[in-house]
This record gives sequence, C-alpha cells and structure tokens, in this order.
Amino acid sequence: MHDHGHHGHHHIPQDTSRIGWAFWLNFIFTIIEFIGGWLTNSVAIMADAVHDLGDSLSIGLAWYLGRVGHRQATEQYSYGYKRLSLLGALINGVILVIGSAWVLSEAIPRLLAPEMPGTEGMIALAILGIAVNGYAAFKLQGGGSLNEKVLNWHLLEDVLGWVAVLIVAIVLHFYHWPVLDPLLSVLFTLFILFNVLRYVVQTMKLFLQANPDSEQQRKMRDALFEVDHVKDIHHMHFWSLDGEHHVLTAHLVLSVDADAVLLKSLKEQVDGKLAPFSLAHTTIEFELPGEYCRDGNELYPDCDHDHDHDHDHDHDQQKRGR
Repeated sequence: MHDHGHHGHHHIPQDTSRIGWAFWLNFIFTIIEFIGGWLTNSVAIMADAVHDLGDSLSIGLAWYLGRVGHRQATEQYSYGYKRLSLLGALINGVILVIGSAWVLSEAIPRLLAPEMPGTEGMIALAILGIAVNGYAAFKLQGGGSLNEKVLNWHLLEDVLGWVAVLIVAIVLHFYHWPVLDPLLSVLFTLFILFNVLRYVVQTMKLFLQANPDSEQQRKMRDALFEVDHVKDIHHMHFWSLDGEHHVLTAHLVLSVDADAVLLKSLKEQVDGKLAPFSLAHTTIEFELPGEYCRDGNELYPDCDHDHDHDHDHDHDQQKRGR
C-alpha cells in the first residue's frame, strides 16, 4: 500500500489578518444597511443588505477556517478540519435563500403598488457602500490564497451592486419613478438566488463525495496506466475534502509478480505520475496476478476464473488473514 499526503502551508497570519479586516468592514456595514434600508423605505437597499450578509458570512467562515482549518489531523478527524468549509457553505446558502425569499416577499407586492424611497439616504448609503466594499476588496487584492481571491470577486460584485443603487437613487431623486426601487431589488435577489443555488448544489455534490473534476480524474487514470506492468485499474475513487484539497484512492492490477525492489520502483513511478495533480492525499494499492481484490472479493476480469470451490475458499482465508 502506498500512502502519500501533501500538507500545504499557507501564510495563515497574513491571510487571517486581511480577511479579518474585510469581515469586520462588511459585517458592520451590513448592520448599517439593514437600518438604512428600513429608514429610507428602500427594498433595493434591503436586497443588497441580504447580499452583504451572505458575503459577511462567507468572509467570517473563511476567517475562521484560516485559523481552524489548518489544524493538524487528529485520530478522530484523520483528514483534518477542511470539510468544515462545506458545512459552512451549506449553512450560508440556507441563510441566503431564506433572506432572499423575505426580500422577494417585500419587493414583489411593491411592483404593483410602488412606494417612493428616501433618495438622499439611498445616495449616502450607496456612496458609503462603494467606499467600504471597495476598500475591503483593496485589502484582499494582494492575497494569494484561494479564499482571498474568491472573496475579492464577491466584494467587487458588491461595489458594482452599489453603483447600480447609486444610479437608481440619483434617477429617483429627479424623476418620480418609484417602481425602479423594487425592480432593482427583484433583479438583485434573483441574481443572488441563482448563484447561491448553484453553489449549494456544488456543495451538496462534494458532501456526497462526487467526483470534483471528471477531466482531472481521466488524466490521472491515463497517467497511472503509464506505470510499468499496470494492466488494469479499479476501485478508483476521486473526491474532495473542501473543493480545493482532493483525495485519490485506487487499486492497480499488475501483470507480473512483484518483489520488494520492483514494488519500490513502481511506487516511485506513481509518485512521479501523480505529482502534477497536487493531491492532498493518495492511497494506491498494488494487486498481484491471481490475487483476490480485498474490496470486491473477486478475481480480476482477465485472471483465470477456473478455480474449484476449495481453492476459492483458501483464497478467502488468505485474504482475511492479511
């Protein structure tokens, strides 16, 4: 059996410091948004507040995982704590769906009976929103971690959202078109729901240990077939801890009996073939000709099946004795 793990060391203090800044900016501003949306009677600002609440949760989760997710594996949590991010993403998604449904319940009736919002307050909040989200995005711009890059895009989306609010607020200030406020709110909320539901589906697939990348799995299978004396591959399982750190296990069927020297050479070849894929954990087992598969309890397809019952029973006993 071949077990191999890569433990990437990110610059945790720098990451958590930058993400911490972005979290507190977003969280405090989200509270201001909800209060401002209520005071200005603007459902568009309420919709953006829900959007920012989702971003605050995402940033807070990334900040927490920056401190906890890199802890060493324990006997109970042998893969470490990286799957916490999937649980957090799912909780975040549920909160955003509930928040979006609430905003739609407020905004849709206003399409039929629009109410004029306080445009001065909307303009002030929009300018503040552009400044806060722009500064948070600037703080994360120099980050190299995946978390920072993803969050940076979220914050830039928020900046564009507040630009839209600012434009609508300026138009409403000069023209009495109150329907623009709930219309913008509905568009914002549908955009949030589309993205959230897409991420929730992806998260659920990873929770269920679905293949995170079919093309990468195909390339890894092809690479393993290039190892000397490998004639078949089965029980190949490719899954992800958190969408970023992947795990691979596989049984490689050999065409020749292998001694210790050959096995060592084959393991080195496997290392070389899988190195470009930057896997977090790999477990590769070599199966010799005529050997029963431990997981499948059967001989390989192109091995000799002409064995009587007693011989099969002996193999079972040997398998259990390993």
